Amino acid sequence: MTLHPSQPPAGALHAVHAALGSEVALRQPAAAVLRHGDLAPQPALALPVHTLRGPAPRLAAADRTGWRFLVRAGAQDQADNPPAEPGCPPAGRAAEPGESAAGEGAVFSEEALAGVAAAAEVVQTADGPLFSHFTAGPYLDSAVRALRQAWQLTQGAPSPYEPRLLSLPDHYATALWLHSGHPGEDLLIPLAPAPLGVTAHQVLPAAELLARLEHSPAARPTALIG
Repeated sequence: MTLHPSQPPAGALHAVHAALGSEVALRQPAAAVLRHGDLAPQPALALPVHTLRGPAPRLAAADRTGWRFLVRAGAQDQADNPPAEPGCPPAGRAAEPGESAAGEGAVFSEEALAGVAAAAEVVQTADGPLFSHFTAGPYLDSAVRALRQAWQLTQGAPSPYEPRLLSLPDHYATALWLHSGHPGEDLLIPLAPAPLGVTAHQVLPAAELLARLEHSPAARPTALIG
């Protein structure tokens, strides 16, 4: 088995497509690379964002707070050979039954990361999903690298993993969360820059990384959350 991205809700997809079609939203500095492609940029992969607060974090307490969409720039060569889009059906198409469940929908491939140039964040509000901002640069590069690590790591695994992003604001840290359907088998890949006592891109059992954070020196607001 390998990585099985979850299907984002229709409202989140609509929010990101609206942002990608908005001249105002695309004026953000992080979206500069998306303004100069031959074709319109498209979301390539959606990662649910879960937030875990507190100095002694426990994974079961993580709440889903939004979605992070990896966005491909609209280059002509990508249009000629478009990679698969796990987790992101074309605009206007509803999810097929079962697509939202890990292990039932599309299977992640490294090809999905081809041409990723930015990320679009959609947050969950009382009124539904709302586009927040674009990101680019080192944090995005680290997330893409972690996804490549995860794809290689999970080849041949006996059960699928669902890729998520885990934000730990009290520790100024973010990790790629590989969620397993089996208790105790979740994995975390810390993104760069990592907090003190943690090595970026070192794959660890979730319980081990969270224990390190609980006993690590006091976090300082110097790391980039994204």
